[in-house]
Amino acid sequence: MAHKHLHLKEHELAGEQTKGKQIRVGMALLGTLCGGVLLLNSAIAPLFYGSGSEVAQLSAMVGAILLAFPVVLHALESVVKGRMHMDELVALAIVAAFANGEYGTAGTVAFIMLLGELMETRTALGARASIESLIKLTPTSANVVGADGSEREVQISDLVPGNVIRVRPGDNIPADGEVKDGFSSVNEATITGESLPVDKTAGMQVFAGTTNLTGALDITVTKAGEDTTLGKVQSLIMAAEKTQIPIMRIIDSHIKWYVPTILMVAAIIWFFTGEINRSISALVVSCPCALILATPTAMVAALSAAARLGILIKNVSLLEIAGRMTAVVFDKTGTLTTGQLFVTKLEPAEGVEPSEMLRVAASAEQMSKHPAAKALVNLAKEANVSLEAPADFKEIPGKGVTAAVASAQVMVGRDTFLAENGIDISSIADPSLHEEQGFSTLYVAKDSRCIGWIGLQDKARPQAQQAVSDLFEAGIKRVTMLTGDRSEVANRVCAELGCTDFKAHCLPQDKLAVVGKIREDGHTVAVVGDGINDAPALAAGDLGIAMGAAGSDVAINSASIALMSDDLGRLPFLVRLSRKTRGVINQNLLFGIIFIVLGVAASAAGWLPIVVAAVLHLTGSVIVIFNSARLVRLGEELEPHGQAAG
Repeated sequence: MAHKHLHLKEHELAGEQTKGKQIRVGMALLGTLCGGVLLLNSAIAPLFYGSGSEVAQLSAMVGAILLAFPVVLHALESVVKGRMHMDELVALAIVAAFANGEYGTAGTVAFIMLLGELMETRTALGARASIESLIKLTPTSANVVGADGSEREVQISDLVPGNVIRVRPGDNIPADGEVKDGFSSVNEATITGESLPVDKTAGMQVFAGTTNLTGALDITVTKAGEDTTLGKVQSLIMAAEKTQIPIMRIIDSHIKWYVPTILMVAAIIWFFTGEINRSISALVVSCPCALILATPTAMVAALSAAARLGILIKNVSLLEIAGRMTAVVFDKTGTLTTGQLFVTKLEPAEGVEPSEMLRVAASAEQMSKHPAAKALVNLAKEANVSLEAPADFKEIPGKGVTAAVASAQVMVGRDTFLAENGIDISSIADPSLHEEQGFSTLYVAKDSRCIGWIGLQDKARPQAQQAVSDLFEAGIKRVTMLTGDRSEVANRVCAELGCTDFKAHCLPQDKLAVVGKIREDGHTVAVVGDGINDAPALAAGDLGIAMGAAGSDVAINSASIALMSDDLGRLPFLVRLSRKTRGVINQNLLFGIIFIVLGVAASAAGWLPIVVAAVLHLTGSVIVIFNSARLVRLGEELEPHGQAAG
C-alpha cells in the first residue's frame, strides 16, 4: 500500500514539475517579448529622434542585455559543469557583437535564438504533457460496493485486488478487473488502439483508463495503480523516451570535438579576412540545432505514431532493428490463428462411448487454460455432459495433462506424451487417415489404456494472409511458422497463409533451436508470439513481438515490442515505420550537415550578415521539426482497418 502511495506521489510530483517548467517557459517568453519590444523601439527611434540618437542606442543595449543574459548564463553553466553545449557558440557570437558595439545585432541574434529554444522547449513539454495525460485517464477516486450493496468513495491508491467497484456510464474505469455484473459498451482505444467500443458482460476483462459508455458495471478489481495495463503502458513510454538509438550515441560521443573545431574555423576566418562580423556569422550559423534535433524529433514522432496504433516500443533502438528484419518467425496458435479451438471429431476406441471419452477428457482438462482444454470443456457443457472435479492435476507444457478423475488415472495429450508413459495407441484409428482435414489431435488414456483421440481445429486470423503478403512486399525474405501440432495441420495453415516454411511438433526448446538456426543463416529475426509459452523464443530473436498484450504481464515483460491488439496488420506497419523513420533521420542529418557547411562558407565569403545567419539558423531547426512531424501521421490508413476488426 505504501508503494502505491509512493507511486502516486511520484506522478503528482512529475505533474508539478511540468507545471513549474511551463511557468518558467511563460516567464522566459515574457522576457523575450520585452527584449524584442526594446529592439523594435531602437529600430524605429531614429525616425523620431534622428540617426545615432541616444534613445535608440540605450533601447538596443538594454534589449540586448535582457535577451543575451539567459543565453550567456546557460552557456557559462554548461562550461562550469563540464558539459559541452551548442549554446557556447551563440553566446560567444553575441558577446563579440556586443563588445563590437553592435547592440541591435547582438539583441536580434539572442531574440531569434531564444524564440527557437522556447519553441523546442514548448514542443518537449507538449510531448511530456501528452504522456502525463495517460495518468489522468484513471480517475482519482472509485466507488467500492460493500457486501450489503452500499457504496463508499475511496481513493484509487486504496483499491486492492478483490474490491468490487461500480462504474457508471460516462466514467473512466479506475482499475483492471473482471466484470461481475452488468452489461455495457467500453471504449478501449487507449489500451488496444481499436476505435470501436467493445461489449462487456459478466466474466469479461476490463482495463483501467478505458471509458464505460452505456450501462453500469460492477467490476471485481484484479490490478490497481501501477500494476494495471495502463500503468505499465505509461511507464514503458516514459522509459522509451529516455533511450537512444546508436546514431544518437555516436553524435553524443563526437559532440565534444565540434565546438573547438568551429571556434578554430571562426578564428581562421577572422585571421584571413580581418572582419569580426564574418566570424560571428559563422559561429551563429554553425550552432547545430538542426543536427541535434534530427534524431530525437523523428523518434518522438515515430513513438507517437506507434502508440496511436497500440504498438508499445520499449527502447527506440528497437525501431532500427525492425527496419533491418529479414525473417519473421510466427507461433501458430493464438498468433496466426485465433487460438479458439473447436472440437470437430471424436474417435473413441472400440467399446468406448463418445460421451464417456469426452467426459473423462474434459474433466481432466478443467484446470488447464490451454485453448484445447477450453474447447473440450465448452463442448461438454453444450452436450450436457456432467464433469467431475480432477485431483492431482499436472500440466506438462507442450505435451499434455494428467489427473485423477473418479479414482481413474487420466492422461490427455500428444501421441508422443502417451508413448513416453508406455501407453500403446496402435489399437485405435490412425488420425492420418483424415489428414486432409488438418486436425490438431489429442489422445485420451484412462488407466494406462488409450480410449481414443479428439480432433480439433482453429481458424486463421482474417488479416493473417494479407499481413504475411505485406511482410514480403516490405522486404521480408523468410516467414516461418512454428507449432506443436502435427505436420498435416501445420502444412494446411502454412499453405493457406503463404508462409515460406514451417516446423511442426515443436516444444519450447525446439523453437529456440529454430530461431537460432535462422539467425546463423544470416537473418535478422523477429519472433512473434502471445508472450506466454513463447517467452523463451521471444527472447531468442533479434526482436521479440508479443501479440495481444493488453492485460498480459508476461507478454508486456517478455517481448521487446508489445502489440496491444491482435491485428497482424500492425507488423508490416512496424517495418514501414522503422524504415521511414530511418529515412527521415538521414534526411535531417544530411540537411543539417549541408546547412552548416554552406552557412560557414557563405559567412567566410561575407555573403551572410549576422542577423540573416540567425534567421537561417532558426529556419533550419523549423525545417527539421516539420520534416520529422510527417511521421506522426504514418499509419492513419490502418485506423479504419482497426475499426473493422473491433
